Amino acid sequence: MIDAAELRTRTEELLAAHPPATTDRADFLKARFDAGLAWVHYPEGLGGLGAPRSLQAVVDAVLEAAGAPDNDPRRIGIGLGMAAPTVLGFGTDEQKRRFLRPLWTGEEVWCQLFSEPGAGSDLAALGTRAVRDEATGDWIVNGQKVWTSSAHSARWAILIARTDPDVPKHRGITYFVCDMTDPGVEVRPLRQITGEAEFNEVFLSDVRIPDAHRLGAVGDGWKVAQTTLMNERVSIGGMRIPREGGMIGTVTKTWRERPNLRTHDLHQRLLKLWVEAEVARLTGERLRQQLVAGHPGPEGSGMKLGFARLNQEISGLEVELLGEEGLLYEDWTMRRPELVDFTGRDAGYRYLRSKGNSIEGGTSEVLLNIVAERVLGLPAEPRTDKDVAWKDLAR
Repeated sequence: MIDAAELRTRTEELLAAHPPATTDRADFLKARFDAGLAWVHYPEGLGGLGAPRSLQAVVDAVLEAAGAPDNDPRRIGIGLGMAAPTVLGFGTDEQKRRFLRPLWTGEEVWCQLFSEPGAGSDLAALGTRAVRDEATGDWIVNGQKVWTSSAHSARWAILIARTDPDVPKHRGITYFVCDMTDPGVEVRPLRQITGEAEFNEVFLSDVRIPDAHRLGAVGDGWKVAQTTLMNERVSIGGMRIPREGGMIGTVTKTWRERPNLRTHDLHQRLLKLWVEAEVARLTGERLRQQLVAGHPGPEGSGMKLGFARLNQEISGLEVELLGEEGLLYEDWTMRRPELVDFTGRDAGYRYLRSKGNSIEGGTSEVLLNIVAERVLGLPAEPRTDKDVAWKDLAR
C-alpha cells in the first residue's frame, strides 16, 4: 500500500521532471495524470495509484506549494464529479482509457443530458427514445433535454434514454455517452432570471450513438444513473471550502467593513447562519472522509438540501443588509458562462442565482423524500406507477 511519504516522493519527482515554471500547462497536467497523481484512489493507468482517497491532499499540498497548475475543476465539474465516477464504475477498459485522461486534464468538457421538460423531478419518466439500428448496431436517439449546464461548451455528454417502453419506467432506460459535435445535436441557450444562459435546451434529432458508447447493460440505465446522481449531490453540496468561505464569507466581510449597515435583528440572523454554515462545512468534511471507505450514499442528498437552503437564506440576508444598494444589478447582458461564480459577482446576482440551488442536482422536494426513506428509514410514499409499463403511464 502506497503511503504519504511515497506520494510526496513521486510528486517531487513529477515537479523535477516537469517544472511548472517552464512546462506548458496542458503538458504538466497530462504528465501528472500519467504519473498516477490526478486522483490517487483511481486504478493505475487511469490517473491513480490505487492509494487511499484521503492521501490526495498530500499530493495537492505539494503541488500547490510549488505553484503547479490545477485542472480548473470548477469549469469541468460535471466531468470530474459525475461522468468520471460513472465511467470508472460501469465503463469498459477501452472506455476508461479513452475518456478519463482528457476529462481530467480539461481537454474535453462534459455535460449531463438527464432532465426533460416532462421528466425533471420524476426523472425515470423520461421520454427521449433510443432505438437500435439492427444493421449497424448503433442507437438512433430522438428527444429533448433541458437545464443542461455547459452544453454549449461540452464535447461529451452523459445521456439516459428510453430503450424499452413496454416495461415499467425504471427498467426501460439505457445509459450512453453522446458526442455533442455529432449531427442532430442542437444546443439552444436557456436564459435565466440572472440574465445569463448558463443552462441550455438540447434537441436530439436522429443522433447516432455507437453501441461502444453505451455504459452498462441495455435496460440498466437507471442503476448506472444512480451512481451519477449520488456523486452529483456530493459534488454540489459537499464542496470543500475553508471556514467562513463561500457565501457566508462574503456577507460577513461586508458586516465587518460597514458597521453603519448593522442592526440587532440582522446581527442575530447572521450569527445563526454563520453557525449553520460552519456545521454544513464540517458535515461535508465528515462526508468526504466516509467516501474514503466506499461510494457516496444518500447522505449526499442531505448535504445538497442544506447547501440550497443556506445559500438562499444567506443571499437574502445580504440583500437586506445592503438596503437599496442590494437592489442594484451590475449587468443584464446575455452571456453564456462556462461556470457559476457566486462570490465574484454582486449581491443581486447571488440572490437570483441561488434560487436555482433548490432545483439543480435534484429538487429539494425529491431530496427530502430520499433523506426520509433512505437515511431516516421512514415508510416510502405510495407509488401507483411502479409496475405499469412506461407506454401506459398518463401524460
